[in-house]
Amino acid sequence: MTDQPVFEPSSNLPDTLPVVPPAVEHTPRASRASTLVALLVVAIIGGSALFVSGFTLGRLAGATPGTTDANQDLFRPFWDAWKDVNENYVGPVDRHLLIEGAIKGIFGALDDPFSQYLTEEEYRASLVGISGEFEGVGVEMSTRDGAGQPCDTISDTCRLVITRVLRRSPAVAAGLQVDDVVTAVDGNSTAGKTLEDVVQTIRGPKGSVVTLTLVRGSETLQVPVTRDVIQREDVTSELLANGRVGYLKVDGFSAGSAQDLHDLVTELIGTNHVEALILDLRDDPGGYVEAAQKIASEFSAADPLYWEQSATGAPDPQHPAPGGAATDSALPLVVLVNGGTASASEIVAAALQGNDRALLIGSTTYGKGTIQEFKELPGAGGYRLSVRKWLAPDQTWIHGVGLAPNINVQAPADEQPPNDAVLERAIQVLLDQLAGKPIHTDPPPTPTLVPTPSA
Repeated sequence: MTDQPVFEPSSNLPDTLPVVPPAVEHTPRASRASTLVALLVVAIIGGSALFVSGFTLGRLAGATPGTTDANQDLFRPFWDAWKDVNENYVGPVDRHLLIEGAIKGIFGALDDPFSQYLTEEEYRASLVGISGEFEGVGVEMSTRDGAGQPCDTISDTCRLVITRVLRRSPAVAAGLQVDDVVTAVDGNSTAGKTLEDVVQTIRGPKGSVVTLTLVRGSETLQVPVTRDVIQREDVTSELLANGRVGYLKVDGFSAGSAQDLHDLVTELIGTNHVEALILDLRDDPGGYVEAAQKIASEFSAADPLYWEQSATGAPDPQHPAPGGAATDSALPLVVLVNGGTASASEIVAAALQGNDRALLIGSTTYGKGTIQEFKELPGAGGYRLSVRKWLAPDQTWIHGVGLAPNINVQAPADEQPPNDAVLERAIQVLLDQLAGKPIHTDPPPTPTLVPTPSA
């Protein structure tokens, strides 16, 4: 990933001034003077009352968890406002919402898009999204019209099709296949529904059974599937250049990404005997730092891979994990990047580029050089907070700058699949390397990297 207040009260009038009735405008001058004196007295007394109230409230705040004696003056305005809202606001007051709003204000004041307060629902959804785990059957689906293009509402001309069956999933055990058309879920037709509508009915708690009605060729099948905990597959692979080049696409760094990549790299090298590798990190928003460290370790044994630095500490080297399947420099490797390559995927790209293990091909990366921690606030959701910076192997900080590719390739704005100019260039670079031809890289950009921040 803020709303700003649109009402700003004047600071020139005391909050305790009474409203002067219109009749005052028609009183004699002496009466107006008396009224003015009275108003001033009321204002002075009111101001004194506010001061005493603030002082008393500050004394009471010492018993409030988290407000130390040293912070009494700092927190006094907050507790004054809290007390006034709860005692004097004319509308309904939801104290839980007040607390959430106050916490949001803390994180909003940081002006850091990566540090954010999350409600209980947002906090749970964020953890599920990062972990890559959900309960369901383990298929990916899309809606397609007669020309194979995406469509909105399922109908006779807009079919719901299984596009992928995840490895080690209940869908595999039940025999679901790519290109199966889903026409009903538990006897309820999918017609008139959207993809999102149907997905919600197929997902469900582990151990429960959902029955899918499928059209496969000329057959109509009723297939019961027992739901389970599914690990999202963020890594896919294929063979290119007549089997000489192994291609790996990483869409995220979830809990299972590192193991999936290790298995696929091992298969490409040991079973398919590829001669070179492509690691595609384009449009990968990142995820777990631990997954990034393990994935970088699959390709490089250089020490350190990268560095981490806390708010008060010195840069701390991060070491490669043992057992990398493709650390041999005799196996050429290129990494595809673009402006959507961010965070954990930038850590991997920086580690491989900075340790001379791979060439980066594509366009400059996003430039996110911070690491966040998620922490729960019991009863009030949780938050994510930027707690560390990560640094490239040479200890530069790419935050707000990004990583510049060794070979800059800008994909055409109107490029349509299966055309892929960046991938085509990567394949040619690898084939040239295998043929012993010199590789021409672009000159490095004018240095704009942020120097290593001091402790």
